[in-house]
Amino acid sequence: MRRGWPLTLRGTGALVLAIVSFILAGELGIIELMYIGCLLLALLAAGFVVLHVGRRVGRAERTLRPDVVPVGSSTQVHARVTMRSFSPFGTIQWSDGLPDALEGDARGDASGLATRAAGIDQPLDIAYSARAVRRGVWSIGPLTLRTIDPFGLVRRTHAPAGDTRIVAVPATIPLPHVAISAGEAGGALHASSDQLGQGADNLIARPYAPGDSMRRIHWRATAHRDTLMVRQEEQESTPAATVLLDLGAPRWDSSARHETGVDPAFEAALSTCVSIVLRFARDGYQVVVSDTDGTPLCEPLPGADAPEDVEQMLLRFASLVSRRDDTLPGLAQRYAGVEAGPLVLITGIFRLQDADVLAPLAHHSSLPILLAATPSADALERATQAGWRTAAISPDADLSDVWSEVADRGAHHVFA
Repeated sequence: MRRGWPLTLRGTGALVLAIVSFILAGELGIIELMYIGCLLLALLAAGFVVLHVGRRVGRAERTLRPDVVPVGSSTQVHARVTMRSFSPFGTIQWSDGLPDALEGDARGDASGLATRAAGIDQPLDIAYSARAVRRGVWSIGPLTLRTIDPFGLVRRTHAPAGDTRIVAVPATIPLPHVAISAGEAGGALHASSDQLGQGADNLIARPYAPGDSMRRIHWRATAHRDTLMVRQEEQESTPAATVLLDLGAPRWDSSARHETGVDPAFEAALSTCVSIVLRFARDGYQVVVSDTDGTPLCEPLPGADAPEDVEQMLLRFASLVSRRDDTLPGLAQRYAGVEAGPLVLITGIFRLQDADVLAPLAHHSSLPILLAATPSADALERATQAGWRTAAISPDADLSDVWSEVADRGAHHVFA
């Protein structure tokens, strides 16, 4: 709703009729027409007084639940506006500004306030749902109200609320669990569980240290050495997984470098990346997420349920765009001599020469997975022959099925 002509269609007609009445009264000498014209002008003036003097619209508060929403999901928008009038309210129409990245019916009629008592503050509650259709950081607003006087002649537009930020993050797809044995976790999972019980003569014990629990005292070792001994604590390191997202501009449409949420292939890759990261994190892995040049895309996610770390990752991904350089060809060299656990590489355009360059990298990971948004069939076949588990991740593909198919290949990698 833009500010413009202050009269409604009825008010415009009344103004025209008043002018015509004055003209005809002078031409025809009919004094009654002069009275009609004056009455119409008085009604218009009364409408202006009611809206601009006797009616007040206070500031509004807009809340979003949630204000961080995955693409394809909805947020509930609620606004409350305080209004006061010394005459009954007429029609009240509201409209909230939505960007193209959000879909929703952000307009309505709140004429119910007309039946309430005049002269006291009255809250106007506005609520609607908005669905995120594009990734990025957007603004909702401004909120505008259009009030009309009780005669329906004059209207006034108010803007009680400005913009409110909403963040649309990549959609996360639930993926099935992947079970990898300790030896296949890239040397990052080493657990020695010392359990006491009958016949446990060969358990490792160490001298007692201040702060050790008395329940961990190894009584047999204590009696043998004549000094207080405790059971060796379980030593376990968190298994590590690496997810690489190729942001090189040559791998994506040019639009992915300048705007968020416009390149379907790039958006599918981001959704794939965050979904796999969450899957690994829930499986207990410490997940490192980086570009193919080694630049971290977020803080490593610990191998535990960490909602704050997940939210921070999603917020970082909300504004990601592709970058100028293509660093995929140098990826295998950066991992030379490194034995990694599960390693997932997500890229866009993938050609035969890329498969040849990445062939050595597959042997440095216990679970090498390569997912390409726009691959050639020959390139995927060549990468598969080199040891990669490959698949295409088109925007229309079911990521859960793709993940199950890729990770289930091989005799010793089984999904629950």
